[in-house]
Amino acid sequence: MGRGPPARTSPGKKTEGQSDSIFLYLARYTDTVKRYFFSILVLLCCTVAAFSQNQLVLLKNEKIKLRLYPGDDFVYRLKGSKTIHTSYVNNISDTAVVAHNTIVPFYKIDRIYFKHHNFKNVIGGLLVVGGIGYFAIDQLNVTLVRGDKANLDEGVTTSSVVMVGAGLPLLLINKKSEKLGGRFRLLFVKKGSAFYRPDPRLINSDFNIDN
Repeated sequence: MGRGPPARTSPGKKTEGQSDSIFLYLARYTDTVKRYFFSILVLLCCTVAAFSQNQLVLLKNEKIKLRLYPGDDFVYRLKGSKTIHTSYVNNISDTAVVAHNTIVPFYKIDRIYFKHHNFKNVIGGLLVVGGIGYFAIDQLNVTLVRGDKANLDEGVTTSSVVMVGAGLPLLLINKKSEKLGGRFRLLFVKKGSAFYRPDPRLINSDFNIDN
Protein backbone atom coordinates (compact mmCIF):
# COMPACT_ATOMS: atom_id res chain seq x y z
CA MET A 1 0.00 0.00 0.00
CA GLY A 2 1.25 3.48 -0.70
CA ARG A 3 2.10 5.85 2.12
CA GLY A 4 0.03 8.94 2.53
CA PRO A 5 1.50 12.45 2.46
CA PRO A 6 3.40 13.61 5.63
CA ALA A 7 1.36 15.36 8.26
CA ARG A 8 1.53 19.11 8.12
CA THR A 9 1.62 21.43 11.07
CA SER A 10 -0.28 24.64 11.22
CA PRO A 11 1.89 27.69 10.42
CA GLY A 12 0.98 29.27 13.78
CA LYS A 13 1.89 26.22 15.89
CA LYS A 14 5.30 24.97 17.01
CA THR A 15 6.31 21.39 17.44
CA GLU A 16 7.17 19.98 20.88
CA GLY A 17 10.89 19.94 20.01
CA GLN A 18 10.87 23.58 18.98
CA SER A 19 9.12 24.63 22.20
CA ASP A 20 11.68 22.77 24.31
CA SER A 21 14.51 24.50 22.44
CA ILE A 22 13.00 27.93 23.02
CA PHE A 23 12.52 27.31 26.74
CA LEU A 24 16.08 25.98 27.06
CA TYR A 25 17.46 29.06 25.25
CA LEU A 26 15.49 31.43 27.46
CA ALA A 27 16.67 29.65 30.60
CA ARG A 28 20.31 29.85 29.54
CA TYR A 29 19.92 33.50 28.50
CA THR A 30 18.35 34.43 31.86
CA ASP A 31 21.09 32.62 33.75
CA THR A 32 23.79 34.44 31.75
CA VAL A 33 22.16 37.83 32.42
CA LYS A 34 21.97 37.09 36.13
CA ARG A 35 25.68 36.17 36.28
CA TYR A 36 26.73 39.33 34.41
CA PHE A 37 24.52 41.50 36.60
CA PHE A 38 25.95 39.95 39.77
CA SER A 39 29.53 40.44 38.53
CA ILE A 40 28.89 44.11 37.72
CA LEU A 41 27.24 44.66 41.11
CA VAL A 42 30.20 43.12 42.95
CA LEU A 43 32.63 45.25 40.92
CA LEU A 44 30.72 48.43 41.73
CA CYS A 45 30.63 47.60 45.42
CA CYS A 46 34.37 46.95 45.48
CA THR A 47 35.03 50.20 43.63
CA VAL A 48 32.91 52.24 46.03
CA ALA A 49 34.60 50.60 49.01
CA ALA A 50 38.05 51.32 47.59
CA PHE A 51 37.18 54.96 46.93
CA SER A 52 35.77 55.45 50.42
CA GLN A 53 38.96 54.14 52.02
CA ASN A 54 41.57 56.07 50.03
CA GLN A 55 42.42 59.59 51.15
CA LEU A 56 45.10 62.17 50.42
CA VAL A 57 46.45 64.33 53.23
CA LEU A 58 48.88 67.23 53.26
CA LEU A 59 51.12 67.08 56.31
CA LYS A 60 53.12 69.85 57.93
CA ASN A 61 55.55 67.78 59.97
CA GLU A 62 52.98 65.39 61.50
CA LYS A 63 50.02 67.80 61.55
CA ILE A 64 47.29 67.50 58.89
CA LYS A 65 46.76 70.76 56.99
CA LEU A 66 44.48 69.40 54.25
CA ARG A 67 42.48 66.21 53.70
CA LEU A 68 41.10 65.26 50.30
CA TYR A 69 38.55 62.55 49.53
CA PRO A 70 37.63 61.21 46.08
CA GLY A 71 35.38 63.80 44.48
CA ASP A 72 36.99 66.80 46.22
CA ASP A 73 38.35 69.76 44.26
CA PHE A 74 42.06 69.53 43.57
CA VAL A 75 43.99 72.64 42.52
CA TYR A 76 47.72 72.26 41.98
CA ARG A 77 50.81 73.42 40.08
CA LEU A 78 53.55 71.19 38.73
CA LYS A 79 57.27 71.76 39.18
CA GLY A 80 58.80 73.91 36.45
CA SER A 81 55.40 75.25 35.38
CA LYS A 82 53.41 78.40 36.15
CA THR A 83 50.08 76.90 35.08
CA ILE A 84 47.57 76.26 37.86
CA HIS A 85 45.49 73.15 37.18
CA THR A 86 41.94 72.95 38.54
CA SER A 87 40.45 69.46 38.68
CA TYR A 88 39.02 66.94 41.13
CA VAL A 89 40.29 63.82 42.89
CA ASN A 90 39.23 60.77 40.92
CA ASN A 91 41.38 58.18 42.69
CA ILE A 92 44.45 58.00 44.92
CA SER A 93 47.38 55.60 45.12
CA ASP A 94 50.44 55.51 47.36
CA THR A 95 52.53 57.48 44.83
CA ALA A 96 50.09 59.52 42.74
CA VAL A 97 46.68 61.14 42.57
CA VAL A 98 44.36 60.76 39.59
CA ALA A 99 43.01 64.24 38.79
CA HIS A 100 40.00 63.47 36.55
CA ASN A 101 41.78 61.17 34.04
CA THR A 102 45.33 62.52 34.55
CA ILE A 103 47.80 60.63 36.72
CA VAL A 104 49.79 63.18 38.76
CA PRO A 105 52.75 61.72 40.71
CA PHE A 106 53.34 63.28 44.10
CA TYR A 107 56.96 64.14 43.31
CA LYS A 108 55.90 66.29 40.34
CA ILE A 109 53.56 68.53 42.36
CA ASP A 110 55.11 71.86 43.33
CA ARG A 111 52.24 73.60 45.11
CA ILE A 112 48.67 72.86 46.27
CA TYR A 113 46.09 75.64 46.41
CA PHE A 114 43.49 75.84 49.16
CA LYS A 115 42.30 78.50 51.61
CA HIS A 116 43.37 77.94 55.17
CA HIS A 117 44.12 79.79 58.37
CA ASN A 118 47.58 80.29 59.81
CA PHE A 119 49.27 81.82 62.82
CA LYS A 120 48.97 85.35 61.38
CA ASN A 121 45.18 85.01 61.32
CA VAL A 122 45.21 84.08 65.02
CA ILE A 123 47.36 87.10 65.92
CA GLY A 124 45.14 89.36 63.81
CA GLY A 125 42.01 88.10 65.53
CA LEU A 126 43.53 88.69 68.97
CA LEU A 127 44.53 92.23 68.06
CA VAL A 128 41.07 93.09 66.73
CA VAL A 129 39.28 91.61 69.74
CA GLY A 130 41.77 93.22 72.11
CA GLY A 131 41.41 96.66 70.51
CA ILE A 132 37.61 96.59 70.59
CA GLY A 133 37.56 95.11 74.08
CA TYR A 134 39.98 97.71 75.43
CA PHE A 135 37.77 100.54 74.15
CA ALA A 136 34.56 98.92 75.46
CA ILE A 137 36.00 98.28 78.94
CA ASP A 138 37.19 101.89 79.20
CA GLN A 139 33.72 103.19 78.32
CA LEU A 140 32.06 100.87 80.87
CA ASN A 141 34.53 102.01 83.50
CA VAL A 142 33.70 105.67 82.81
CA THR A 143 29.91 105.32 82.72
CA LEU A 144 29.15 102.53 85.21
CA VAL A 145 32.00 102.63 87.72
CA ARG A 146 32.68 106.37 87.94
CA GLY A 147 29.20 107.47 86.90
CA ASP A 148 30.49 110.03 84.39
CA LYS A 149 29.16 110.74 80.95
CA ALA A 150 30.66 108.72 78.11
CA ASN A 151 33.68 110.41 76.61
CA LEU A 152 36.59 109.45 74.40
CA ASP A 153 39.93 109.16 76.13
CA GLU A 154 42.55 110.07 73.57
CA GLY A 155 45.09 107.51 74.74
CA VAL A 156 42.58 104.65 74.88
CA THR A 157 41.06 105.55 71.52
CA THR A 158 44.45 105.77 69.84
CA SER A 159 45.56 102.41 71.24
CA SER A 160 42.30 100.74 70.20
CA VAL A 161 42.48 102.11 66.65
CA VAL A 162 46.10 101.01 66.28
CA MET A 163 45.32 97.48 67.50
CA VAL A 164 42.30 97.08 65.24
CA GLY A 165 44.14 98.64 62.28
CA ALA A 166 47.09 96.28 62.70
CA GLY A 167 45.04 93.18 63.37
CA LEU A 168 42.39 93.49 60.66
CA PRO A 169 44.71 92.87 57.66
CA LEU A 170 46.28 89.88 59.42
CA LEU A 171 42.82 88.50 60.17
CA LEU A 172 41.50 88.85 56.62
CA ILE A 173 44.55 87.65 54.70
CA ASN A 174 44.20 83.90 54.17
CA LYS A 175 47.04 81.90 52.72
CA LYS A 176 45.91 80.34 49.46
CA SER A 177 48.56 77.69 48.83
CA GLU A 178 51.38 75.62 50.27
CA LYS A 179 54.62 74.64 48.56
CA LEU A 180 55.58 70.99 48.91
CA GLY A 181 58.96 70.10 50.30
CA GLY A 182 60.64 70.66 53.64
CA ARG A 183 57.98 70.36 56.32
CA PHE A 184 55.15 69.84 53.82
CA ARG A 185 54.52 66.48 52.16
CA LEU A 186 51.67 64.47 50.65
CA LEU A 187 50.65 61.14 52.12
CA PHE A 188 48.36 58.41 50.83
CA VAL A 189 46.04 57.26 53.63
CA LYS A 190 43.71 54.28 53.80
CA LYS A 191 41.59 52.65 56.47
CA GLY A 192 43.74 51.44 59.36
CA SER A 193 46.18 54.36 59.21
CA ALA A 194 46.55 56.67 62.22
CA PHE A 195 45.81 59.60 59.87
CA TYR A 196 42.62 58.05 58.47
CA ARG A 197 39.27 59.73 59.13
CA PRO A 198 35.91 58.60 57.70
CA ASP A 199 34.36 60.89 55.10
CA PRO A 200 31.85 63.01 57.09
CA ARG A 201 29.66 63.35 53.99
CA LEU A 202 29.11 59.59 53.91
CA ILE A 203 28.38 59.52 57.65
CA ASN A 204 25.79 62.29 57.35
CA SER A 205 24.27 60.59 54.31
CA ASP A 206 23.86 57.30 56.17
CA PHE A 207 22.38 59.10 59.17
CA ASN A 208 19.81 60.89 57.06
CA ILE A 209 18.81 57.68 55.30
CA ASP A 210 18.33 55.75 58.54
CA ASN A 211 16.25 58.54 60.03
